[in-house]
Amino acid sequence: MSDLGPVTWPPAPIQTERLVLRAPEARDRAAFIELLASPDVHTYLGGPRSRDELERGTPEVPEQWPGSFVVEADGAMIGQLLLRRAPEHVRPAAAGKVDLGYLFLPRAWGHGYAGEACAAALDWLAGALPGEPVVLHTQTANARSMRLAAKLGFAEVERFVAWDAEQWLGMRSQDTQDGP
Repeated sequence: MSDLGPVTWPPAPIQTERLVLRAPEARDRAAFIELLASPDVHTYLGGPRSRDELERGTPEVPEQWPGSFVVEADGAMIGQLLLRRAPEHVRPAAAGKVDLGYLFLPRAWGHGYAGEACAAALDWLAGALPGEPVVLHTQTANARSMRLAAKLGFAEVERFVAWDAEQWLGMRSQDTQDGP
């Protein structure tokens, strides 16, 4: 994965009606460990990482690189949103494009936070890198992510099998989509 190119990082915090998207800080470390160690969060992502491994290996300020946003509600981290460019990707249609990913703590599920955060990040990206297409991939078994992808304007490019599960790859053109 590489950075987002000419984008100034970190940007000013992005505020929505209920959320703040911002760069990671030291105060987020415990929430990152909880997020990465959660079996519920990683149901469709190959399983959680060991809490002990995360405690030992997570830096003071985790995930501090361009495209990594903390999603905050009421002053606390509830998730992470990722915008990454993959020069090489498991699927040729996604190679070199910005890839949208997100993880939310289970207590934040079912409140529409993922849609709100993703729409705000996509709007920011459209301003920072006009015309940049964005890809998203998820397991087809992840019904919530499939619904969110459709809501955000991602259109199916292909389905494929990887990691012993059917995967879905969608693309969203910044030129033609205005968000949800």
